[in-house]
Amino acid sequence: MSGKSSGNRNGSGSGTSGARPTVVVVGGGYGGSAVAKALDEGTEVVLVEPKDAFVHAAGSLRALVRPDWAGNIFFPYDKLLKRGRVVREQAASVDTGGVTLASGARVDADYIVLASGSGYPFPAKMDTDVAAEALERIRAAHKELAGAERVLIVGAGPVGLELAGEIKAVWPAKHVVVVDPAEQLMPGFAPEMRDDLRRQLDALGVELRLGTALAREPSSGPGRAGAFTVATAGAGELSADIWFRCHGVTVSGDYLGGELAGARTPQGHVQVTDTLNLSARGRVHPHIYALGDLTALAESKMAGYAMRHAEVVAANILAQVRGEEPASVYRPSPIPSILLPLGPSGGVGQVPTPEGPSVLAAEAVSQYKGADLFTGRFVELFDTA
Repeated sequence: MSGKSSGNRNGSGSGTSGARPTVVVVGGGYGGSAVAKALDEGTEVVLVEPKDAFVHAAGSLRALVRPDWAGNIFFPYDKLLKRGRVVREQAASVDTGGVTLASGARVDADYIVLASGSGYPFPAKMDTDVAAEALERIRAAHKELAGAERVLIVGAGPVGLELAGEIKAVWPAKHVVVVDPAEQLMPGFAPEMRDDLRRQLDALGVELRLGTALAREPSSGPGRAGAFTVATAGAGELSADIWFRCHGVTVSGDYLGGELAGARTPQGHVQVTDTLNLSARGRVHPHIYALGDLTALAESKMAGYAMRHAEVVAANILAQVRGEEPASVYRPSPIPSILLPLGPSGGVGQVPTPEGPSVLAAEAVSQYKGADLFTGRFVELFDTA
């Protein structure tokens, strides 16, 4: 599986032979799939991705509570690209000249896009690269959850709160408690959005225990049914029948080697310029880009941002292929945005406007995201209609 190319690497076109330059995209998540699709017509795209299907992680929590719907979050890669190819392997190392795969095979590149994203505990993200196995894992966890009367969610960030809302939408009578050491719910967002979020959670019957943490993890593994009681720091004991871990992002960038390793921050993200080029110890690599969760950009790690990054990266690479200077830039908004569904019909949202943050009502959140969790746009992207 080698991808030799005659293109040069100075960002000034496709090489002396006239061959289309090779772009290797590492990771087929939200940003990686979008940038690969956008570059497919004008370059030779090689998408390196170990999964056999794209997993729409934004729908994974609903898949847990509605396993009959779970098939909607998996999209095979076989129709994503018309001209390029998908190499189903793990990237073992990336250097300035290309990608070495776990098998030892080499894919040389004129341009490299680092889009390997991040990991997160199940069920928010899958813990297998095989879609059929992931579906079975979802169904098994659903069965465990269905039989539990009391649910503990550890983590009151967007994932934990969205999971609480999905559980309550299907099983209103279940007792759901969310624990987090933070004193405030969703700090950094407009007070009216946070107040509405608290009001909706109260109406659903979700119990919040903020400013506390578990003294130890429950004896049963996350997503496994089994009654337990655990002590908390300063808030007594908690009893439940099942629990889920909704915290703990791991950045996927260990494959960067040589001089590129210097682009990583202590937290594992990579430094990028406003054109989203990789910047390692002050040296900008004009033919290497990074996007999505991997970047050290000062913004939340969200699918929508990754897909906007993809637009910038694709525009800049295509400009370089034409012999032009890359001019598309990305600057994070100083106003955080979010769409946080609480089941299909509830939720809160905030979007930036020139006048400041605009808070969205539950009806708008449902219309924009909650009703179908954006599955329609991925049907189009992966041509699975």
